[in-house]
Amino acid sequence: MPQNIESVCIIDDDHIYINLLSKIIELKKLSESVLVFNNGKEALDFFLQSLLKEENEEVPQIIFLDLNMPVMDGWEFLNEFSKIKNQIRKKIDLYVVSSSIDSRDIERAKSIDIVSDYLTKPIKLDDFERILI
Repeated sequence: MPQNIESVCIIDDDHIYINLLSKIIELKKLSESVLVFNNGKEALDFFLQSLLKEENEEVPQIIFLDLNMPVMDGWEFLNEFSKIKNQIRKKIDLYVVSSSIDSRDIERAKSIDIVSDYLTKPIKLDDFERILI
């Protein structure tokens, strides 16, 4: 692994997409571990718990976030996560990954300072490798 990505986080409710992304990461040896959360609430709870620990070693370096999920969607997650992001000592790159090609969604996501980029599903292997390598 050229960049030595210790951990990647996938926040998505699409199990086929999760399996595909996880398999690519595993086969290409792009990261040592993959954290998976099926909605924003599960992920937010994880990050809040990590703040209680002395070190944020479990915190992923990269997050792939879907926008449309049950319980807490991606927009709600972004809103809540932006409130705690500065308390996390580790650098995190957050990518919104959505099937929406609506320019309003793309612009809204890119206007949020904690979002590194907006990628449309299905994510292209070139984009994925560019992020992780």
